[in-house]
Amino acid sequence: MTLLHLFDLDGTLMYGSAAPVEISRQLGVSTEIGELERAFAARELTPQEFSIAAHALWSELTPVHVRAAFDGAPWLSGIREVWREIHDRGDYCAVISLSPSFFVELLLEWGAHAAHGSLYPSVPFTGPLDVAGILTPEGKVDVADRLCERFGVTRSECVAYGDSLTDSALFEAVPRSVAVNARPYLAERATYVYEGRDLREAYQLLGLARPGVETS
Repeated sequence: MTLLHLFDLDGTLMYGSAAPVEISRQLGVSTEIGELERAFAARELTPQEFSIAAHALWSELTPVHVRAAFDGAPWLSGIREVWREIHDRGDYCAVISLSPSFFVELLLEWGAHAAHGSLYPSVPFTGPLDVAGILTPEGKVDVADRLCERFGVTRSECVAYGDSLTDSALFEAVPRSVAVNARPYLAERATYVYEGRDLREAYQLLGLARPGVETS
């Protein structure tokens, strides 16, 4: 059976951080994004409201900043190795994140078959943000359905990896899920729970890894 592995980014592939946090660090606005992150986690901001505020905060953003944020982020170990194993099995892996697509899509360089994030204007920003392109937790399921159609699988052949409430809709939509360094709410709803900094260890919980995919 061919599987489609669906990965969240913030707090899942990235340990204890998120793309907006790493981007903001490059611009010296960590305090401001921290306030937005706290409000979003408390459900005081919608994904659209958060994105509008972040877009304004990043008015000086350049591609150099984005690349530095990506390269310096606290990624879990073993991401490329796991995705290579998924490729070799004939399975598919994709990233679905509420974070900006200009950051999320850089993970295509590491071997993801697809990467979907919220649609922001091209960097540097020269136009307004269209909130219609901002992903929501429910929108993650819509993206997953389109990916299922693209890769010729069904929801029953999907595995979701996530860490927070924004992943709960996707966890409910697919039969198997891995909570990675997750909040209790999501961990209680996951098939498997992993705490640590190596994606290879999380992947091994599924019982799919070949002996060659070992933890460091």
